[in-house]
Amino acid sequence: MSTNQPPQAAAAEAGIGDIPDARRLRTILITVSIALMAVIASVSGLNVAQTHMAVEFGASQSTVLWIINIYTLALAALLLPLGAIGDRVGRKPMLITGLGVFGVAGVAAGLAPTAEVMLAARVAGGIGAAMVMPITLAVITSTFPEEQRGKAIGVWTGVAGGGGILGMFLSALLVDIADWRWLFALPVVLIIVALAMTLRAIPNSRERSAHPFDTVGALVSTVAVIGLIFVLQEGPERGWTAPATLIALAVGLVAALGFVAWELRRRDAALLDVRLFGERGLAGGSITLLVVFGVQAGIAVVLYPFFQAVLGWSGLLSTLALMPMAVMMMSASGLAPRMTARIGARSTMAVGVALASVGLALMALFVSVDGGYPAVLPGMLALGIGMGLSMTPSTEAITGSLPRERQGVASALNDVTREFGTALGVALLGALLSAGYRGAIDGRLHGIPQGAADTAREGVANAVAAAGHTEPYARDLVHAAQQSFVDGWQQSMWAGAAVMGALLVYIALRGPKNATPVVEDEAESTGAVAVR
Repeated sequence: MSTNQPPQAAAAEAGIGDIPDARRLRTILITVSIALMAVIASVSGLNVAQTHMAVEFGASQSTVLWIINIYTLALAALLLPLGAIGDRVGRKPMLITGLGVFGVAGVAAGLAPTAEVMLAARVAGGIGAAMVMPITLAVITSTFPEEQRGKAIGVWTGVAGGGGILGMFLSALLVDIADWRWLFALPVVLIIVALAMTLRAIPNSRERSAHPFDTVGALVSTVAVIGLIFVLQEGPERGWTAPATLIALAVGLVAALGFVAWELRRRDAALLDVRLFGERGLAGGSITLLVVFGVQAGIAVVLYPFFQAVLGWSGLLSTLALMPMAVMMMSASGLAPRMTARIGARSTMAVGVALASVGLALMALFVSVDGGYPAVLPGMLALGIGMGLSMTPSTEAITGSLPRERQGVASALNDVTREFGTALGVALLGALLSAGYRGAIDGRLHGIPQGAADTAREGVANAVAAAGHTEPYARDLVHAAQQSFVDGWQQSMWAGAAVMGALLVYIALRGPKNATPVVEDEAESTGAVAVR
């Protein structure tokens, strides 16, 4: 039985019963958005400080990558269990605890004297983030009335989608004007603000279940996620056939199959009722988010070295160049609920995926060494709009597939899907780019000294760095590397467009059913202005 309270009762419990509904809901949305921004910014922000950490800690590139990736690994592994626990113990207490853990971990990371302390702080930060992230969405889905929920979810998805790029930009700015350790100041400040607002503004809701917590399911799901995410993160570095990669893959797959078998046996007492994946909403929303976030993450892997190694831009300027795509994504996420109300969820998702496919094709067709930023900007804008339109109805499809008292689990599933998509996109599109680059540059290195040629085969940034020591071949080496990168770019973009095309066909056939269109005036008259 659920103890979710009506808005007025929840407001009274939170101590804000005298605040008008519209203002109260707006405050709740701002609070969870700030908390979400802190968590998302910490996923990608540390990427801009890799060199600084390696020098200060005397750490290898492998250790630096672990410092970055361990946060995501802990976050993804614990989302589902902690989301379910939040449903039981109360979403407000879980959010407060998560914010506290995350904030302390951020301070510890900023002051870390060694790589080992930094690793421990990042693990703690991932645990705190796993408490916070699913609860932010669960608060929206369990608090907002149905007619306003879509717009609130649109804001949430916009922050979740564009927050990573915004976090990278602000992090790069802090590195340029201050010190890399100040990267942790921004999330900590956001956490302090979110914590203060949570104590005052967030209502509590929780599930009272007659069944004991599914401890076995929680543990097995954690092992499955750790194994599979490890493979996607470490496969490109260690090699896809390395013993550690193959062992992690085997453990992840066995645990995933074991989780499904266990949950089918538990049925009503399951952590996650896997039978729901037979429904259009949950399956369609999950697959769409998996692909869309995979493409988004993969695009960042391709765009960033293009701006730096091909166009010769700084890290800050390269991150700034990604902002138009983030702005379009966030704007389209806010527009998606209104579009869904008019033409339906499946149609909105289809339009978004089609636009994203066009964006990828445009970037594949027009990118060139001489074309520069204007050649890729139209594709970036189309991609951002398409992803924004498809993310919001996909998120709604997932959260709408589970009952209100299970929204912590629904939100966690939504977040796990995003994390898997991100890891998968980085691994696959990054691998395609690297393979395309190596295949193209081999035929362009005739006459280049052997040592410089071997260095150039490692990547475009390596080639540009080696060019300074290969006069009079420097210009030829840089041109060969840049042109080969563009060839690899095109290969990865066309692969992404093909995947998005397949997704479009799937949505057309098996996407969430279009609901009866809602008249806009009716939605406005119910007070939807609260989330504008």
